[in-house]
Amino acid sequence: MTEATISARHIGIVGCSAEGAALCYRSVCASGAALMGPYGHPEVSLHTPSFAAYVDCLDRGDWAGVADLMLASANKLARIGADFLICPDNTIHQALPQALPRSPLPWLPIAEVVADEAVRRGFRRLGLTCTRWLVAGPVYADACAARGLELVRPTEAEREEVNRIIMDELVHGEFRPESIAFFRKLIRRMGEDGCDAVVLGCTEIPLIVNDTNSPLPTLDSTRLLARAAVRRAVNGGSTLDAPAVPRASRLMA
Repeated sequence: MTEATISARHIGIVGCSAEGAALCYRSVCASGAALMGPYGHPEVSLHTPSFAAYVDCLDRGDWAGVADLMLASANKLARIGADFLICPDNTIHQALPQALPRSPLPWLPIAEVVADEAVRRGFRRLGLTCTRWLVAGPVYADACAARGLELVRPTEAEREEVNRIIMDELVHGEFRPESIAFFRKLIRRMGEDGCDAVVLGCTEIPLIVNDTNSPLPTLDSTRLLARAAVRRAVNGGSTLDAPAVPRASRLMA
């Protein structure tokens, strides 16, 4: 066992949809070898409630309810020894400000990871693809504005079709050629609008869109978060800190 494996922090994944959570888990494990040697990755635990519970809250606009679901996962992950948390679901990050003050552990927020990567790669104007709940919200708007990045959102008609593909197909593991063609058309249109990269701002979009079939360079939020979490686990780095809580109290939460 390597020294990196022994000292690496334990990653807790707060999951939402099965497809997105599974992609994040696989990506964390696959990313470990670069820093920890063959077959290596940090200890990682995943918890997710029934996806229906999240969808019910989202449909009702109940962000406090979303935050409570996130916290339930956070508390369970803290009890089994996780050191910090990630959530591969972009949409429910809108509830993170409500969850964070009560969280037993710090979080690594997805939009900040994506925006930092955009800056690192020299992008300036980003197209955003995501669910209807996220598209008009502050998660990516705030992260981009803080770094001087422009953000371009889909039209109303495009938003509805993107959301339909995500919720009717991708979360169920259905990957249709016509849906890939729609995303390619949307991303090409964003390029014509001056975007120099596109944010795959839903956990499942990277299952059908990537740099090999996208008209623009992609910012794959799921895999970027997973890689950032591995770096954080091995080397340390920034998270959004929860209020200081003694470890014994965390285990009793």
